[in-house]
Amino acid sequence: MELKLNKPICFFDLETTGIDIGKDRIVEISIFKVFPNGNKESKTWLVNPTIPIPPQTTAVHGITDEKVANEPAFSELAPQVYNMIKDSDLGGFNSDRFDIPLLAEELLRAGVDFDMKNKVSVDVQTIFHKMEERTLSAALKFYCGKSLENAHSAEADTMATYEILKAQLDRYPELENDMKSLSEFTTRKKIADFAGMIAFDKDNEEIFTFGKHKGAKVDKVLESEPGYFSWIQNADFPLYTKKVLTAIKLRKLNTK
Repeated sequence: MELKLNKPICFFDLETTGIDIGKDRIVEISIFKVFPNGNKESKTWLVNPTIPIPPQTTAVHGITDEKVANEPAFSELAPQVYNMIKDSDLGGFNSDRFDIPLLAEELLRAGVDFDMKNKVSVDVQTIFHKMEERTLSAALKFYCGKSLENAHSAEADTMATYEILKAQLDRYPELENDMKSLSEFTTRKKIADFAGMIAFDKDNEEIFTFGKHKGAKVDKVLESEPGYFSWIQNADFPLYTKKVLTAIKLRKLNTK
């Protein structure tokens, strides 16, 4: 089954120095772009993370410091990456919880004002876990009858993700072949930022999900304790979380 698209969708995968969204860096990124007319394009970049790659991480994806020593830093690649994804929805495997948040951090760090306002995301892992509870390799075997060669290479994982989503649409007639519907199906909880530190309550208002103000409405906290905003902005929080918090603060000021 081919995807029914109203706009392009970019499937992508990151290999990184680790799993800390705020501190770790990209060492490889692969993007596979599918257009509504069926055209496709792909691009893979090795990236110099500018920080050491831990041996235990290299053991997973095989990328060493030496391999990326002469590759461009992400700040150099950011305009190309953004130009490829800026008009597209995003798809990936565990992308809502890891790849999109980390990519957003890298783009914002490079001065690219990235957000998801006009995009939806489809996390193929969530469809798989809701339906079958397996891993990427098992998903490819289960849905497509194929073995995943070169697992933990960004390009192989990206292509596997694309093939799995198409096979999932064939297997589950209750899944609608529409990116907005799939995005809603793959959303675990409604959050305002990628890190899940600001979520929406039953009234669709932003609340903090951590710390002493856990469960409290963000605008109320910013009003009663202005210093909390400054503390978050100056502390080691994800850049996208800070961006969302700033937008809430500005929105509140503009409604006064």
